[in-house]
Amino acid sequence: MDFGHYKSCIEACHVCAAYCDRCATSCLQEDDVKMMAECVRLDMQCAQICRLAASFMAQGSEYAKQLCRLCADICKACGDECAKHEAEHCQECAKACHRCAEECTAMATQ
Repeated sequence: MDFGHYKSCIEACHVCAAYCDRCATSCLQEDDVKMMAECVRLDMQCAQICRLAASFMAQGSEYAKQLCRLCADICKACGDECAKHEAEHCQECAKACHRCAEECTAMATQ
């Protein structure tokens, strides 16, 4: 598959990683940081897997679909956790994560 085939999924992964970075940093500034621990943990893992998945797709790796399946699972978990919190940064992150999960799932099933 050519790079153009992965374009929307790569973009969703990059956007998701950026929102996760922002969310994790913002969560660490909340009054009750301990309550945000799971959100921060998943934000960090999600950002990492998104960047890795985007890289594998850009390289045209034969493992890109497998990695995107895992990325979709982690993005969904992160999005679900972020959605539990009322903070704007968490709500925005949840949307980006769920969108990325959809893109990765679609790419992995093609």
